Amino acid sequence: MNIVFLTALGVGGASVIGAVFGFIFKKISHKFSDIVLSFAAGVMLAAAVIGLILPSLDYGGRFSVAVTVIGVFCGAVCVNLIDKLVPHLHRLTGVDKEHHPEKQEQLNKVLLFVIAIAIHNLPEGIAAGVGFGTGNTAEALTIAGGIALQNIPEGMVIIGPMLATGMSHGRAFLIAVVTGVIEVLGTLLGFFAVSVSTAILPFALAFAGGTMLYVISDEMIPETHSHGSERGATYSLLVGFCVMLVFDVLLG
Repeated sequence: MNIVFLTALGVGGASVIGAVFGFIFKKISHKFSDIVLSFAAGVMLAAAVIGLILPSLDYGGRFSVAVTVIGVFCGAVCVNLIDKLVPHLHRLTGVDKEHHPEKQEQLNKVLLFVIAIAIHNLPEGIAAGVGFGTGNTAEALTIAGGIALQNIPEGMVIIGPMLATGMSHGRAFLIAVVTGVIEVLGTLLGFFAVSVSTAILPFALAFAGGTMLYVISDEMIPETHSHGSERGATYSLLVGFCVMLVFDVLLG
């Protein structure tokens, strides 16, 4: 249990570490961000397939394929529904809408981006926690490491836009911390869910894998291919995927 809790803190803390870097390096080039995020996408892609979806097939028994396929789609649909139900939290920042309407409009867009990251952190955290259900601690830590790696550039890129809208450093940092806390809660939720009943493990693994695949395809890859760095981003994703393969063999 201690290692799960420490892993949860590490996964959530990665967002905070990224936020600190964001304060230090306020102007991060799109190319650098795209390369780092693509590398993380490659790591997460390998982690989703090797650490979650394939084990789901192994633990699924007689109906393993059906359970895994249904789980993957349920995970993807869940994240999709969460995206559609995100509220517009315009009042979080305290910016004066009447006197600064242009900043409020800009701020609304930034907050929606931050909220999107926050809601994705919950299923990503669940994926990290569910990984421990297989009993393979090394593989679970590898999955959590891939998710944490992805959280660092996310934490970095949200700080600059928030500061540009006039938000205070303290409030920006607090919002970044909240996104990390959500991931900590998700990790613990995923672990306890499979601990209560091992019968749900195959579905839970596939569900977690589906959430990760959705985030990679719907958010990460389009983002890294929208600033003119498509070729570099593609190779960076392949490098991340292969690095994850090597780690899986070495730790297996």
